[in-house]
Amino acid sequence: MFSKILIANRGEIACRVIRTARRMGVRTVAVYSEADANARHVRLADEAVCIGPAAARESYLLGERILEAAARSAAQAIHPGYGFLSENDAFAEACVTAGISFIGPPAAAIRAMGSKSAAKNLLAAAGVPLTPGYHGDEQDADILRQQADAIGYPVLIKATAGGGGKGMRLVEQRADFTAALASCQREASAAFGNGQVLIEKYLRHSRHIEIQVFADSHGNCVHLFERDCSVQRRHQKVVEEAPAPGMTAERRAAMGRAAVDAALAVGYVGAGTVEFIASDAFPQAGSFYFMEMNTRLQVEHPVTEMITGQDLVEWQLRVASGERLPLRQDQLDIRGHALEARIYAENPEQEFLPSTGRLLHLARPAESLNVRVDTGIEQGDEISPFYDPMIAKLIVWDVDRHAALARMRQALADYRIVGVSTNVDFLSRLVACPAFANADLDTGLIERSRSFLFPARGEPPSSVFFVAAVAGLLREHAAALARSGHSGDPWSPWSLHDGWRLNLHPRRTLSYRFAGVRYEVLVAYETDGWRLTLGGESVLARGRFLDSGQFAGQLAVELDDRRLIASVIAVNEKQEQRRHVFLDGTNYVILRDDPLHLVAAGGAHGGGLTAPMPGRIVALLAAPGQRVEKGVPLLILEAMKMEHTITAPMNGRVRVFCYVAGDQVADGATLVDFAAEA
Repeated sequence: MFSKILIANRGEIACRVIRTARRMGVRTVAVYSEADANARHVRLADEAVCIGPAAARESYLLGERILEAAARSAAQAIHPGYGFLSENDAFAEACVTAGISFIGPPAAAIRAMGSKSAAKNLLAAAGVPLTPGYHGDEQDADILRQQADAIGYPVLIKATAGGGGKGMRLVEQRADFTAALASCQREASAAFGNGQVLIEKYLRHSRHIEIQVFADSHGNCVHLFERDCSVQRRHQKVVEEAPAPGMTAERRAAMGRAAVDAALAVGYVGAGTVEFIASDAFPQAGSFYFMEMNTRLQVEHPVTEMITGQDLVEWQLRVASGERLPLRQDQLDIRGHALEARIYAENPEQEFLPSTGRLLHLARPAESLNVRVDTGIEQGDEISPFYDPMIAKLIVWDVDRHAALARMRQALADYRIVGVSTNVDFLSRLVACPAFANADLDTGLIERSRSFLFPARGEPPSSVFFVAAVAGLLREHAAALARSGHSGDPWSPWSLHDGWRLNLHPRRTLSYRFAGVRYEVLVAYETDGWRLTLGGESVLARGRFLDSGQFAGQLAVELDDRRLIASVIAVNEKQEQRRHVFLDGTNYVILRDDPLHLVAAGGAHGGGLTAPMPGRIVALLAAPGQRVEKGVPLLILEAMKMEHTITAPMNGRVRVFCYVAGDQVADGATLVDFAAEA
């Protein structure tokens, strides 16, 4: 076994590898960019080496820098994690040449499976069924469009060297093909350094099933069953689970054999995942088709660990050091059901646009045998535009799927994140939506369940404003007591903030805003609490903060005979007094409308459209002076390795573009001078 390994990655997966290495007594070396100098994986590792500037192409993607760090730290092996150089055959080969073990498959196996086109051709020769499509090397746009026409729409354009939904576009009709191809190739080149694509028939109502395989250098290979990754947005996985709902023993055995055969065909060693696409009724009947093999550990590997009781990172270290697989196929079995939800800094209501900023407040659900949180982020850390905006992976396990769903709903309700937009509320709706709860799964689930997952935004219940008011009154009273204790007259009514008024009833009004609407809570001080009134509803309110090590700002509130547990986090963001009220599993963001606090109105000024995050202008899609309708694309912004289209917010005219293609822009920069027209 190795005594020291270097982890050529960052974030959640680096922390995950460190955890297992430490348990096994293996020392770890972290590498980091200048942007990650204070990152969690750097804090957890035994040693750390800076390898360059923030941009991944100048740090985490530079194999020579990582090999230099390994040599300087005397690391015996390199764990690549996932992403970055994990599926780079040249890097795997360079490790071996340098006398350092690569904790992954041989370069030849990566090379064979690294190109989706080459892998499909290889497995087609071996008799593995493939999705109808074009997997050739010809990349001329006209020829690719002809191939798409022959396949028949809808088709999926996919980067041959890609993953994670990057460099992938669904094309519904011929007229959209050319623009989608150009966008796909740009994104693939930026993310993977390779703009080559393939084209496949898009199967509606399909399921995405993958098989975890593991092989050693002694000729042994097993599969650790399947994962269902059908629930996706923008071709990126959102929730994964194991085992796949409805899977029969016969179908599992057939897919497992096909996956193991694929691994053996390329002389595979280590952890890998063979991905298949199948009809939504495939567990009982129907065909499955090979999509690709990921020659690395998958993001969703924890659900496999939860149902098998195995540590796949430990298996990786043992196999890479020359040991045999820990278990035979007949020694592996499935216990219970596991689900994983990816917690992202993004805004689901704005087409899952990534969000950047500092995590002003972060509280996670308590971990146990049933709940696991894999993360590389802590409170105070920054979600930057340079890397993937994942905050954490939330994994739950229980005896069956029904119980696991209940665990997941509770764990999501326990998440508290302030400082960036997140998908936590969206995930809570997703695991509760009838289609998902009833295992009616396919890759179009999110789109066909939009009415449930993206409900029209209504006004918050009155209890949200009552809870916010109680939290504010409690904090105000505590602060007043602290101040009065240091004054010459601690019982002065001018210091206590207890509502006392000379010759008047003790009353005041607290004002809040939500979606531009003002809500006024009338507060009447009473002996045993406060009488709160909002819009004709009146309650007697009491409350106290709870001494909770898990959740800051947690309080118990009594509204008449109803008792609520909530958290209220008060922050000043963008010159606004925001109150994040976490109640009944939902985060309500309201504004404290304090006349003594000057609030600068946000949003676009002077008719401008602003950048939602730092990025690079890829293309301008309209012309100055052009009249456009609401929703028409105006420009493309590249950020976080993905392209984001900025559209017209209403009918109007483009006066002038403030930048040209290729320009870098800051968060909030005015991109377009836009004039609204009826």
